[in-house]
Amino acid sequence: MGFSAGVGKFYARPVLRRLFSTFARGWPGAGLLLMRLVVGIALVVRRMIELQSAPPISLAVIHVLAIASGILLLAGLWTPIAGVLLAIIEIWSAFTHPHDPWSSILLGTLGAALAMLGPGAWSADARLFGWKRIDIRGRKN
Repeated sequence: MGFSAGVGKFYARPVLRRLFSTFARGWPGAGLLLMRLVVGIALVVRRMIELQSAPPISLAVIHVLAIASGILLLAGLWTPIAGVLLAIIEIWSAFTHPHDPWSSILLGTLGAALAMLGPGAWSADARLFGWKRIDIRGRKN
């Protein structure tokens, strides 16, 4: 749910639907689901391992944000926001931790791709913000 402003009005309406005209079904939807699962699991596991090494508080906040982004991607909730957040964190991580930049670049690129492609039909976003079917029944006399 996002906010949009009308002439003299400010009201809530589903902005996510405007980002993605349809939520991919079939093989493309399965591909997006697989992509979300792989990125989410890899991100949560990697950041949990790094968080257990008791980093300073500034790095711990980054790790917690990355874990939250991974959980959101796993659920398919707020996918564009989680993907952009993931891309920013991982690109920052690639520049600040040069010991292994390629895994950060890969996760950041996949996060940006998910933000641009959308979550797919098997996601919380599709259930919350997708098109709804309304059946109107005739009157019974």
